[in-house]
Amino acid sequence: MPSILTTVSAVAVFALLAGTAASKDASTVKTPIGDIPLSLGLPADKATVDKLFDEMDFQRATQAYIWALPIIGFAEWQASTKEALGAGDTDLVIYQSVKDKLGILTANATTPYIGGFPDLSKTGPLVIDYPKGSTAGGVGDFWQRPITDMGETGPDKGKGAKYLIVGPGQKAPDLKGAIVIHSPTNNVFFAFRVLDPDPAKAKALIASVRIYPFADRKNPKPTELITPDGRAWSQVPPRGFAYWERLNDIVQREPVLERDRIMMAMLRPLGIEKGKPFQPDERQKKILTHGAVMGELMAQANSFNTREEGARYRPDSNWDYVIMFDPFQEAATYTQLDQRAKYFYEAVTTTKGMVTKTPGVGQAYLSAHSDAAGNWLDGAKNYSLHVPADVPAKLFWSVTVYDSLNRVLIDNPQHIADKSSRTDIVKNSDGSVDLYFGPNAPSGHEKNWIPTIPDKAWFAYFRFYGPLQPYFDKSWKLNDIEELKG
Repeated sequence: MPSILTTVSAVAVFALLAGTAASKDASTVKTPIGDIPLSLGLPADKATVDKLFDEMDFQRATQAYIWALPIIGFAEWQASTKEALGAGDTDLVIYQSVKDKLGILTANATTPYIGGFPDLSKTGPLVIDYPKGSTAGGVGDFWQRPITDMGETGPDKGKGAKYLIVGPGQKAPDLKGAIVIHSPTNNVFFAFRVLDPDPAKAKALIASVRIYPFADRKNPKPTELITPDGRAWSQVPPRGFAYWERLNDIVQREPVLERDRIMMAMLRPLGIEKGKPFQPDERQKKILTHGAVMGELMAQANSFNTREEGARYRPDSNWDYVIMFDPFQEAATYTQLDQRAKYFYEAVTTTKGMVTKTPGVGQAYLSAHSDAAGNWLDGAKNYSLHVPADVPAKLFWSVTVYDSLNRVLIDNPQHIADKSSRTDIVKNSDGSVDLYFGPNAPSGHEKNWIPTIPDKAWFAYFRFYGPLQPYFDKSWKLNDIEELKG
């Protein structure tokens, strides 16, 4: 069978795309980037060809931005803690206060985080002595896919265990009693949260974690616990050209996965190719910079006003599910590109416990980027949220506010970014709670107020720790955030 281009002239194809009748005399075709001059139905001259290549590369850059969000999130975090905090491959950083967590995409403000970024190509197989206790943790590869949960939703079931993490091309050594986990990436993220509300127990749990190379198992060095101590750091994906510098750095340090070969081919004309130096010319720099700007705008639309079917928790509310993909990022016939980008633009890391369907186990998350009227949440305005009684959370619930532009905890002078059932809040006589958001504390409701910042958009997460059946069957309704008039 002859190809379609042997039976339909190029002029006719261009004309059909432009919505005009075919003509042998057609001299231009209308496109979203302007009129394209033709000669014999083909791009008319070198300037036209160059314009088409620029557009092709720009489109590839915008899509590469969206594709790379998961690995950029971890790579930027790893680099920033190394450069700003001096964290090494077997060190762990403790993020406890709101100020400590200001660099983390949509961190919770209630429980401490403890985490690190080992490079298995440097450490070799890595041992993690994970403690017994009430924790939620795990190891993820650098595409933010869970390799294993740890703690209550992990194979140790909260009883503690010895884990052996093995990198690409490494042979798993014999370590009696260890749970062996293979990572498809050289770099990994190990982190956990302590869920026990007792500060003494939490401190003991954190101090008992050990992480060390298998080669040092007979005499491992103590695991160093680092705190930010006011030092500025950030894992927020960099903007502009710096985004691509970070991407190139991590591309050079990781194997190319089979699913990513097409995207790696698209990056070649932009100057990013594994095994080669990143030396873009001025044309490539300009396209990459513009691609990062447009890519982020697309990511904002995808995250803050998702078109994903089934995103709404209930049809009568503006609360969306935060996680709309399998943690391994694969559907039956495609990789969940848009779904994972929705999450990883505004958040970081996943575990199986974060998408649990078992009542009383793990966590669940809802997000609100707009008020009951459908308008973006504005830091200059005042709002309220009525939280009905009997929140379906076995452990506790929380509401956290984030800066929409940077997706981190809101950095207000009061250092108050959340309210939860564990904080000192005033409840109504029926057990419900009214929370307030705005630049000034509402008189008489100071304990239930989260300060916002004028001229900054914000959004909120509602977290259920140990979600219960009324959450899963949606019989419990979370009210919308309402603007307070006058």
